[in-house]
Amino acid sequence: MTADTKAAARRPGANAARRRARELALMGLYQWLLSGADGTEIEAHLQAEEGFDKLDLVHFDALLHGCIRDAAALDAVLARHVDRKTSLLSPVEHAVLMIGVYELTHCLDIPYRVALNEGVELAKSFGGTDGHKYVNGVLDKAAAELRPTEVAAARAARRA
Repeated sequence: MTADTKAAARRPGANAARRRARELALMGLYQWLLSGADGTEIEAHLQAEEGFDKLDLVHFDALLHGCIRDAAALDAVLARHVDRKTSLLSPVEHAVLMIGVYELTHCLDIPYRVALNEGVELAKSFGGTDGHKYVNGVLDKAAAELRPTEVAAARAARRA
């Protein structure tokens, strides 16, 4: 964890700003999955959303543009852990899973449990009735693949 990341984590509202970044990135990815529109165009549209000025802009930018840029790689990871083609997932669950796998892969300052929990919360807020259970299961499997040492240590600590 860098000094800047530690400082951000201690700042009041830092968690809320990151959560808002995830919510708006989810909205943008949903739009991208449905329309294939350009990420810059989607971001310009999202800037009009309430609370855009309160989000963690760096994290939002990384999530929205990073997920679009790395979509094929993210889907390749997801394909190993989902029960159908990613193109057949609901767009909300697909976008939530892309965000979760992106954070597990690229945001190593975010503990894997936080990435999982945030994905579940997004799915509860925006997804179908039991979509959060599916998201939790898929992200749990992806975390074990992407962060095996961190996951094994957490599981060992729970058993102790």
